[in-house]
Amino acid sequence: MALDPARAAVRAGVRRVLDEAALEPGTPVVVACSGGADSLALLAATVFESRAHGSGRGLHVVAATVDHGLQDGSAELAERVVAQAAGLGADETVAARVSVHSEGQGVEAAAREARYDVLAQVAQRWSAPLVLLGHTRDDQAETVLLGLTRGSGARSLAGMRRGFDVFARPLLDVTRAQTEAACRAEGLDYWEDPHNTDQRFTRARVRHRVLPILEAELGPGVAAALARTADQLTEDAQALDAYADAAFRAAATDEPAGAVGVRLDGLAGLPTAVRTRVLRRAALAAGCPGAELFRVHVQALDRLAADPDRAAKQVQLPGRVTARCGRDSLTFVTTPVGG
Repeated sequence: MALDPARAAVRAGVRRVLDEAALEPGTPVVVACSGGADSLALLAATVFESRAHGSGRGLHVVAATVDHGLQDGSAELAERVVAQAAGLGADETVAARVSVHSEGQGVEAAAREARYDVLAQVAQRWSAPLVLLGHTRDDQAETVLLGLTRGSGARSLAGMRRGFDVFARPLLDVTRAQTEAACRAEGLDYWEDPHNTDQRFTRARVRHRVLPILEAELGPGVAAALARTADQLTEDAQALDAYADAAFRAAATDEPAGAVGVRLDGLAGLPTAVRTRVLRRAALAAGCPGAELFRVHVQALDRLAADPDRAAKQVQLPGRVTARCGRDSLTFVTTPVGG
């Protein structure tokens, strides 16, 4: 009997990531599982691929579910997911409940941050070099569209990375419809998160209002085109980042502990896209929180570096970092709390 095409597509995505990782038999692999179609299809495929006849993988699959405590019945859902994961053949299961603190950011962002923290801890606990996430091509398209409407730069428009730290996203070439079809083919009863249809959330509005309108007015394939754009911009951003890393190392000055400096002549002649990346790297190296360092800050640094009367001028940055301009260099220092 031919394999269901949706199951085949999900398994192919997982197989590619596991092949690239080249893990030794017995290596733990964590699969983040919420009980939704995407993550259940991912878990089923990972269990299959980890034990596929002749693959020689023999990986140790750990299914991890995170209860954010944001909805009624979340604890019962976590228990159900654990039972489903065990039924699918996961070698071990773990459920963790977190507290989501959204001060200064949205609930979605705070929940995501808490979830990633827990998954990183699970990976550390099991010495797992890989944590698989169930984001699909549709999620990628939504992310790119949100970045575009916010006026974000190439880094944001590149969408979700296929891999970072211990995390990997095997399903970015798979659609949400395919994961749902894969679950049906597997006989899996998946959970539908009510937040995904709650119009109070921006992503839900993009998913259920904006993208359908774009598809209706511009023709089918908009989501796929947005996902391809993310891949193309990722390649461009990686090239620029590599260029900027080399330029930052070449322009760096010797500074006392706690300070970071760059030579102004090392910035001269660099393309704007590279120069501003160098300045951003210097600010981050000095202690600026990446989530609070915006384009307006980097532009202020760029204007300061180009100012002919820049001597003794400075720019205040997030994280109590100050950029001070001398005659030949720009120095970033952090003011201690209470200092």
